[in-house]
Amino acid sequence: MDPTPSTIPNDKETLTDILRRRTLFIIDPVVTVMARWRISPNSLTIAGMLAHFLVAWLIAQGEMQWAAVAIFFIAPLDALDGALARKLGLQQGNFGAFLDSTLDRLAEIILFGGFIFYYVAQDNSWMLAATYVAATGSLMVSYTRARAEALAHSAKVGILSRVERYVVLTLALLIDMPAIALVVIAAFTYMTVAQRVVHVWQQARVS
Repeated sequence: MDPTPSTIPNDKETLTDILRRRTLFIIDPVVTVMARWRISPNSLTIAGMLAHFLVAWLIAQGEMQWAAVAIFFIAPLDALDGALARKLGLQQGNFGAFLDSTLDRLAEIILFGGFIFYYVAQDNSWMLAATYVAATGSLMVSYTRARAEALAHSAKVGILSRVERYVVLTLALLIDMPAIALVVIAAFTYMTVAQRVVHVWQQARVS
């Protein structure tokens, strides 16, 4: 059966939850205007994904700090689409939620593609390997949560969820040290996967 609020246990507050709560006073007036103009949350989701092509291009060109600036301005779209959907009274189980999750994954693939082009040009096989591990680890973090919730378990745990990954990436790009971000993401995404596997295992034991 599909997970519902009554079947999925509550986890401790995540960084995403904290940021959403603390920026509500900014986000709510913006989405109120958007709702009045009947802007589609899906259009924001698609725009956010497409904007990652710009980030990937900047990274491929070695413009790491400009890529960080681009991420800073693109990131609010990820918060606005969900908030707008809630403002419009759209259900979380509808197509919009599916599209949001799917395009979030595609956006990360596009972003890591920028690093692949950059390190191919640099002929740096070690960092290409790190990019591969970081990209697959990021996708696995998202997959473990989606699969857990499909089985009516919770998996909103772990040290490096999507928001944390973008924070690490943005800070590293700002100081023009992308290798640090990729190594950190490569290591800690798989640690997060392990944390989620254990978390779901513990739930399954008592269910």
